[in-house]
Amino acid sequence: MNIKKIAEKVFEIESKEIARLSSMLTADFENAVKSIINCKGKLIISGMGKSGIVGKKIAATLASTGTPSFFLHPGEAYHGDLGMVEKKDIVLLISNSGETDEVLKIIPYLKHQKNTTISITGNPQSSLAKNTDFHLNISVNVEACPLQLAPTSSTTSTMVMGDALAVTLMKMRDFKDINFARFHPGGSLGKRLLQNVNNVMKKDSLPLACPNESIKKVINIISSGKCGLAVVVNDNSVIGVISDGDIRRAMESNETNFFKLKASDIMTREPHTILETTKLKIAGDLMFAKKINSLIVKNEDGLLVGIVQSYDLGL
Repeated sequence: MNIKKIAEKVFEIESKEIARLSSMLTADFENAVKSIINCKGKLIISGMGKSGIVGKKIAATLASTGTPSFFLHPGEAYHGDLGMVEKKDIVLLISNSGETDEVLKIIPYLKHQKNTTISITGNPQSSLAKNTDFHLNISVNVEACPLQLAPTSSTTSTMVMGDALAVTLMKMRDFKDINFARFHPGGSLGKRLLQNVNNVMKKDSLPLACPNESIKKVINIISSGKCGLAVVVNDNSVIGVISDGDIRRAMESNETNFFKLKASDIMTREPHTILETTKLKIAGDLMFAKKINSLIVKNEDGLLVGIVQSYDLGL
């Protein structure tokens, strides 16, 4: 049994089913997007079993990309939680068969309240598809499951349809990375986009060296500073940096006289610097472009105030 071949077959089957989705898009997709854009309430997503699990992911993606959304379990909805659904809300119902009993049971309430409804099913002729305002078809020819029992291709297609909705809505709203960051203040992206360098930089006990500092002393400064470098200063003005790499290269090229060298002999002059008010994302972009892991941080007067490193940015 070739394990790699089995995995490759799954990828082949599911990728082909995903590719079919674009050919099955109808005007309902565009109309559903327009309805969500104009919605004054929330987009509530509901589904049972595996469809419900995928629905939770779709709701989370939408909520983080500018569309107020949450998941509502259809069983709980039928037993009291329908009170969460307001008249101005849109409800997206997911069922591969389109005949899931728990999902169909809440349709009469939504019709009575005149909620706009969207369905995602694999059967355009199903009860669910026929009883919602807009239907998104995710039918598949074959599941990746060899028994054709476990939802595999169908759940992947459902998730991709949800992603298509989310991305289309993002573009329609001109949703930008800074908007995304506001919904993720605790994540690494939010941190990089919303915070400045001075929020995360090392400020105290900086590894500083004088130009005439001995190599032995510089090595001790780098080790104790735990930044992987020493900043060479003259009256708090930065004139160079010495990294671990500089030390190694100096040892290789000056093996005999290595310990006779001074900091000024091996330092990198005019190191890359950044203002303390710079956003972390810009600092990260500079590190990536220059292929470095640290930046010297200065204030508006050009004086050294800290060091920021890639791990400070979550990189």
